Amino acid sequence: MADLSRAHAEAFLEMMSAERGAAENTLASYQHDLDDLHGFLAARKTSLLAATTTDLTDYLAHLTAQGFAASSQARRLSAMRQFYKFLYAEDLRGDDPTSILDAPKKARPLPKTLSEADVSKLLAQATEEAASPEPGAVGRVRMLALLELLYATGMRVSELVSLPAKVLDHEGRFLMIRGKGNKERLVPLSRSAISALALYRQTRAGAGEDEKHADSVWLFPSSGKQGYLPRQVFARDLKGLASRAGIRVAAISPHVLRHAFASHLLQNGADLRVVQELLGHSDISTTQIYTHVLEERLRDVVEMHHPLAKSSKNPD
Repeated sequence: MADLSRAHAEAFLEMMSAERGAAENTLASYQHDLDDLHGFLAARKTSLLAATTTDLTDYLAHLTAQGFAASSQARRLSAMRQFYKFLYAEDLRGDDPTSILDAPKKARPLPKTLSEADVSKLLAQATEEAASPEPGAVGRVRMLALLELLYATGMRVSELVSLPAKVLDHEGRFLMIRGKGNKERLVPLSRSAISALALYRQTRAGAGEDEKHADSVWLFPSSGKQGYLPRQVFARDLKGLASRAGIRVAAISPHVLRHAFASHLLQNGADLRVVQELLGHSDISTTQIYTHVLEERLRDVVEMHHPLAKSSKNPD
């Protein structure tokens, strides 16, 4: 680092230590970051003191090209902001070139989901247990109905456990769900979900559950304060079912099944706007966390149908 730049950097680090009480590791990180920035600027025939906003923007773009994660870029930008604020405060510069720089956007984590094979294993386990003659049939059949409904509709778990009992009165393949903001949406039911609901109603009646919860307005009644099955109980029982099905317990939750519903629809050709409606998202941007599924599907379509893609695979 040139003498003048080194002097400014050292003065900045001394201030951070004396006035801000920065730890040694923090000071070492700032020193490393400023050295790296100095090297980049030197290659452009400029210096730390003379760097413009464009220079610093190009530096961040350089970090991106080098494969730096957004979090690492954010740390570098933080060091730059602190340094140039110091230069401005000390009248060593008449402006702060970092004032209009945008922080790098962190990639939105992809939602956890399950493969279609794992969902099939989960449903098969629930179906097998529901058919068992052992005591406790209502609970096992209830789990099957919950699981079939969740995977058929992509409901939020809070919407699922609080379904009103009157949904059983409606024949047909559609279900009206009251979601966030009291908004209603219509979702189709699969044949297996309809069958599971019918079995649930039959099993409850046979076990005298209808009389036990005669005053309940809920499809999945409970003696708890809310009157319906607590979502925590369903989540716990779901993990137990996953364990018995040979699925990694840490990978399963009601919300993961909601993600599986959306991902599998998109993988099999559904439109993103349709999935938005089914999930009850008010804004399409929320649904766009699944665009990675669409990208994979489009890539597969191109590789399968594009003549050049075919010829590249079969050069002979």
